[in-house]
Amino acid sequence: MDCVDFVELVTDFLEGALPEDDERRFIEHLAECSGCERYLDQFRRTIATTGELTPDSIAPDARQQLLSAFRDWRLQ
Repeated sequence: MDCVDFVELVTDFLEGALPEDDERRFIEHLAECSGCERYLDQFRRTIATTGELTPDSIAPDARQQLLSAFRDWRLQ
């Protein structure tokens, strides 16, 4: 598994929705990649900080700013 695959599977991993083989590969990659370990930790902290944020609870201008900020974001 590479970092791009890892990032695509983070949500499924946190929800316990990965097939067993994918979860094994995910965890193996996590053990070898400090960048993805940091990414997963940031993801977990973001979830803990924001709680359950719904689309309706975000002001339209804030939503637009977030979409613009992440539209061209790439994992480096």
